[in-house]
Formats: sequence, structure tokens, C-alpha cells
Amino acid sequence: MRALKKTIPHIFLMAYLLVILYPFLFVLFSSVKTNNQDIASNPFGLPGSITFDNYVNAWVNAKISTYFFNSLYIGVLSACLSILFAAMLAFAVTRMRYGKISAIVFQLILLGMLIPNNSLLLPIYGMMRKLDILDTHMALILPYVANAIPFSVIILAAFMRSLPGEIEEAAVMDGLGPLRLFVRIIIPLTVPAIVTVFIVNFLGNWNEFLLANYFLSDEELRTLPVGMVGFRDAYNTNYAQMSAGIIFSVLPVMIIYAILQEKIIEGVTAGSVKG
Repeated sequence: MRALKKTIPHIFLMAYLLVILYPFLFVLFSSVKTNNQDIASNPFGLPGSITFDNYVNAWVNAKISTYFFNSLYIGVLSACLSILFAAMLAFAVTRMRYGKISAIVFQLILLGMLIPNNSLLLPIYGMMRKLDILDTHMALILPYVANAIPFSVIILAAFMRSLPGEIEEAAVMDGLGPLRLFVRIIIPLTVPAIVTVFIVNFLGNWNEFLLANYFLSDEELRTLPVGMVGFRDAYNTNYAQMSAGIIFSVLPVMIIYAILQEKIIEGVTAGSVKG
């Protein structure tokens, strides 16, 4: 009876895993099929013959390589900048102790998470037009960084509050000022939370479509989510190449999770426990 109780949760978890993995496997199998006819005749089956021409065509002919590196560059740079600003702000409100000012600033940061990003599309567009940076990557980087700061500050502040105060006191006794304390002590200790915030921000930037679709008109500047729409036209959809493009879009995410999964879990859980 006890063994049965242990087995039932595993059965449900395996069924849930299959449901989650099925769309990915469907796209993966479709990406190595020869053409749309193979997908239409046997959409849910294994490929009769495997070909990697779809990946080559998508990467070269469909300009997936251009969109891929645009998204990678914008996503990484925006995530790094948001972490830099958020870490400095979190350090100021949690470790420098400005009294009521710190509490007020933190409450204002929390208010930033209550505003839906889509509702800010027109104001952001107007700001980017006044700055004369529309149709440049900077038109995406600035909003991405600004949108990510509230969430990043909350996660980093929760982690920094859990750090023992004795470490900070010992560093001050050794003659470290606020800048060196932040760079040499706080940042290295906050790496798990920084990794977690980086992953969340990068994924948000990588998958963002609305701003990228409206703010960039130059095809050479487009990001991957917008570029994927180029696979479609009014008469035909190349499902095999589209599937290959989707695999390219999820590949960086899978690699990041595979390499940094321990840091991600540590960063999510560590801030909830007092040191």
C-alpha cells in the first residue's frame, strides 16, 4: 500500500511530463521531415526520412541567423543592464539604510509591477520617437531594461536582506567603502539571485514580440519572434522550416537551463530563508 502511494504521484508526474514535452517533440519531428506533405500526411508520427536541410534553409535563406543574433544581443545586453541598475538600487534600499527614504523608494518600485506593460505601448512609442531612436535596437533595449528593474530589485533585495550583517561590518572595518563593498562583497554573494534574475529577464526579452514588431521596421534589425512571422504569407506556410526556426528559438533557453539550473533553484529559494 505504501509503495502504491509512492507510485501514483510518479505516474501523474510522468503523464504531465508527456503533455508538456509533446508539443516540443511534434515541432522537433516536423523540423526534420522533408516537406509539408510529410507533415500533412502524418502530422503526429515519426519522420519517414530525416533531413537537416530545413535547418540550413531557415538559418541562411530565411535569415534566421540575423534574427537570432539580434535577439541574442538585445536580450543579453538588456538583461545585464537591468541587473546592474537593479543590483545598485537593491543594495541602496537594503544595506545602506536610509530609513524611511529606503522604504518609500521600495514601495515605488513595487508600484512599477502593477502597471501592465502593454498599456504603456503608446507612451513608450512617443518617448522613443522624441528621442529619435525608433527603428534602432536602442528603442527596444531602453524599455526592456526599464520594465525589468522592478522585478529584479524585488528578487535581489530579498536575497541581500538574507546576507549576514557581520560580513558587511567586517568589510567596513577593513576599510572598504560603499563602492568596493558592493563590488567585492555583495555582488559575489548575490550571484545565485543574479543568475535567476538574468534568466527571467533574458527569457522575457527573447520572447517579446509587441514592442519589437512596432518599433523596428528594418528587416535587418528584427528579432527572432518578429522574424518568425516572415515564414508565413497569404498563400503558403512552410511548416518544416518554421519548425526548424522554432527549434533555433528554444535552443538558447534549453542550453541556459541545462548549464545554470542549480544556480536558478538556489537563487529562487535562498532569498526566502534568513541567513
